[in-house]
Amino acid sequence: MTSSELLNNPVILSTENITKQFGGLTAVDNVSIELHKGEILGLIGANGAGKTTLFNMISGSFRPTSGRIVFKGTQIQKMSPNKICRLGLGRTYQIVQPFMSLTVLENTMVGALLRHPGVKDAKKSAEEILEFVGLERRKDIVGSALNIPELKRMEVARALATEPSVLLLDEVMAGLNPSESAQVIELVRSIRDKGISIIIIEHVMKAIMNLSDRIYVLNQGKLIATGTPSDITQNSEVIKSYLGEKSYAKG
Repeated sequence: MTSSELLNNPVILSTENITKQFGGLTAVDNVSIELHKGEILGLIGANGAGKTTLFNMISGSFRPTSGRIVFKGTQIQKMSPNKICRLGLGRTYQIVQPFMSLTVLENTMVGALLRHPGVKDAKKSAEEILEFVGLERRKDIVGSALNIPELKRMEVARALATEPSVLLLDEVMAGLNPSESAQVIELVRSIRDKGISIIIIEHVMKAIMNLSDRIYVLNQGKLIATGTPSDITQNSEVIKSYLGEKSYAKG
């Protein structure tokens, strides 16, 4: 499906003039974005641009100073994270936060218990998700014994276990080599193929340009550009503030 065709799909998540201030610092400044059903939306910008703060507001960790967040027709900007998650919004974290003493299966079951309060059902659901993300053979390994790529996949598995309709991915390729990143790209596409809409924060430009249907660019808390990957790579303000002169054409 092309980007233009996706734009004909309903908007499943939007922020409307969202702002977050910490004292005298404005971390996110009047930002409006839209995620359409079935879309992979890229969110890029330099460190400190406000990307993760935006995720924290969408997922309920931070309450916006002003503005609205609408998810599946419901305003969620004043909801708690657990209520937002129950509505169908899952996320990963830039710094992976596993329960180190629990196994991979147990970590994933923590997410699955949201929809499957019975332990037997939660275990079955978690096992299916671990097979989907490629960790079924590591399910009995404790979190502290995993390497970085495995931790990243387990973080994704735990979020998927909540059975989201929208998934926020925060730098799931950070620290991975090109081969490992390529595997994550295929995983993200497979997640979208399951009907889950995605917003992804990523600094690996080749990955974000290949994955995204559209991209939003933040700079110092402000939205400075939006468009297809081709649009973004040709935007002079984006090149000056973030990309530099190197080409990142999709391919």
